Amino acid sequence: MADSGTAGAALAAPAPGPGSGGPGPRVYFQSPGAAGEGPGGADDEGPVRRQGKVTVKYDRKELRKRLNLEEWILEQLTRLYDCQEEEIPELEIDVDELLDMESDDARAARVKELLVDCYKPTEAFISGLLDKIRGMQKLSTPQKK
Repeated sequence: MADSGTAGAALAAPAPGPGSGGPGPRVYFQSPGAAGEGPGGADDEGPVRRQGKVTVKYDRKELRKRLNLEEWILEQLTRLYDCQEEEIPELEIDVDELLDMESDDARAARVKELLVDCYKPTEAFISGLLDKIRGMQKLSTPQKK
């Protein structure tokens, strides 16, 4: 990984399951342009790494809902376009953008606009998508606690 002069973070371990009693995921922050001791103190040429903790500001349940929704969308698009996931035309269904819209009619119009290349009927997909996003929260801005 090339150092571009900005501090970077890399996830070093997966988060333990609920109730495991173990520490949360570890993140090592790389100081830009710094050289010296690594996590073990023996690295004389690599960047300095400091261990930090990750604070998750998103609700895990909302993240799971969003992931499930994205998987459902991919599955539906492969059916609509009658192709493999890699062959789906380049399009982006931005759930946060849809959630910002005033009405289901506006959301439906936006999705229909995105699916203009699709030769199969899209009404069932659009209706299902609107049902699934109803009640979801935007993820672009974390909730303050």
